[in-house]
Amino acid sequence: MPATQHTPTPAAPATLPADVHYHVSAHDLHARLFAIELRVQAPAAQQQVALPVWIPGSYLVREFAKNLQGLQATQDGASVAVRQLDKQRWQIDCVAGAPLTLSYQVCAYDNSVRTAWLDAQRGFFNGTSLCLRVLGQEDTPHSLEVAATAATAGWSIATGLEPARIDDQGFGLYRALSYDELVDCPVEMGRFWSGFFEAGGVRHQFVVAGAAESFDHARLLEDSRKICEAAIAFWQGAPHGRYVFMLNVVNDGYGGLEHRNSTALICGRRDLPRLGDGKTSDGYTTLLGLISHEYFHTWNVKRLRPDAFARYDYDQENYTELLWFFEGFTSYYDDLLLLRAGLIDEARYLKLITKTINQVLQTPGRALQSVAQSSFDAWVKYYRQDENTANSTVSYYTKGALVALCLDLSLRREDHSTLDAVMRALWQRCAAGPMSEADVLAVLEQLAGRSFAPELAQWVHGTLDLPLAELLAAHGVRLQAEPPQPAQRLGLRVQESHSVLVKAVLRGGLAERAGLMAGDEWLGIELASGAAWRIAKLDDLGFYAGQAQQLTALVARDQQLLRLPLALSEADAPTANIGLAISDNALARRWLRDEPTATDEVLP
Repeated sequence: MPATQHTPTPAAPATLPADVHYHVSAHDLHARLFAIELRVQAPAAQQQVALPVWIPGSYLVREFAKNLQGLQATQDGASVAVRQLDKQRWQIDCVAGAPLTLSYQVCAYDNSVRTAWLDAQRGFFNGTSLCLRVLGQEDTPHSLEVAATAATAGWSIATGLEPARIDDQGFGLYRALSYDELVDCPVEMGRFWSGFFEAGGVRHQFVVAGAAESFDHARLLEDSRKICEAAIAFWQGAPHGRYVFMLNVVNDGYGGLEHRNSTALICGRRDLPRLGDGKTSDGYTTLLGLISHEYFHTWNVKRLRPDAFARYDYDQENYTELLWFFEGFTSYYDDLLLLRAGLIDEARYLKLITKTINQVLQTPGRALQSVAQSSFDAWVKYYRQDENTANSTVSYYTKGALVALCLDLSLRREDHSTLDAVMRALWQRCAAGPMSEADVLAVLEQLAGRSFAPELAQWVHGTLDLPLAELLAAHGVRLQAEPPQPAQRLGLRVQESHSVLVKAVLRGGLAERAGLMAGDEWLGIELASGAAWRIAKLDDLGFYAGQAQQLTALVARDQQLLRLPLALSEADAPTANIGLAISDNALARRWLRDEPTATDEVLP
């Protein structure tokens, strides 16, 4: 889709490059190479530089240095030696004081929100992937110059960085107060669509790359404005300066990464709203929830942040047990704000909550790992999922959202406060500094008039199931058992096409007892009668097996054909499947619409 005319934020007076200055250009679109020149105005003797191993918001050591190549250094016009000290750190054989210039290239082939991408249509990068850190000078002023080249003719730039001297397309010089600020502002490049809206007195830009011609940009802008206004009303204050949404649209994808005054998003092309279609698809609802989630992070994790993130250590893992709060509570509010913004109704919201509850209840690992442990283990487990993940872990996103739900419903049931008030009180208490679990407990006790230590000990640090049925019932919502789907009944997670590919076998299920393994291709079944059938999906089992309680699964594993005896028992569904239904409209309204008192009006 062609780009609209770029309207840059009014630039500050032109300034010279800062003490640490980066010059970035799209060096070779087909080789996927960015060229970077780093100038250090006043280096130390034997100056060391390093590239981060991770990016804040995505808790995995990703080793960005693997994409860096050709590092060279000059000082006073002469080459100086560069010695690599470890996987991400280099020492330059320079003298103190005289300007030092480093040049290198970065290969950009990751079409995600986390690293860097470059091809003939689009460029994108996070500073953690491109910008070497000058050790000892992280808190000095930094600047970034993104240069226009013949290869990028017709492209524009979008970023949350403060412009110092840029052209109409956004190419030019940007500045930051520190390395942290520099790398917390990703850069989008290309022929993207761009639009603007005001929310809370703040100018918001929305950039979309890769959309089809059917994309309804006016609707996306209006719906995003409603989300931002709902979040600003929640926090009772707007972000500072301006805000930029950068959405990369692909054939199939989903994800987002929060930043100080921007966010990088990715979604499937068919998830965007379409011209002439006023319906809200499930895919578009998911996209709106993602927008809401990342925008909520502007407050919750970027400024109100765990004590472990008071200052990021880019060289190694930064451990915290609080991701259940910062990601989980954000996951609770992302969809709730869609409801408050009028973008979804109560029925769809309850459907989304139901999905979250089922995701947790259908994870056997919830009985083994607490959500606090899940937070701490994110570096080695959440981002490295395998066939045993569901059996050994629980998501701090989903269970953290349910902990938030339980706290909110508990506070409302006691008629003392709400989780909204707790979040705002934490904002006032800790926004200027780090937050700990002790702060959460202190604010809960202050607003509720009693200690919530027993609840957090059980819900956050324990592995027992949450009291969802009891708390929902107190607010007019009934939790009820639903018939298990075939995958739940068997204890499987599968991919279905021309056959059934087993992705995970859940602990204690019928499939595990039969000997099925992740990676198996389930081709068919054989019945006691001698009949044998090919299957393409698990629903075929009921069709071909009828009421049979014993059958043989015909499985391909490592090019071998296996016959595995499978016993089917109605009493052996290994995971729960629940649904939610409103049983008291007035009580439900008080929670869902945040009304202080019940009314007799019936929910639509």
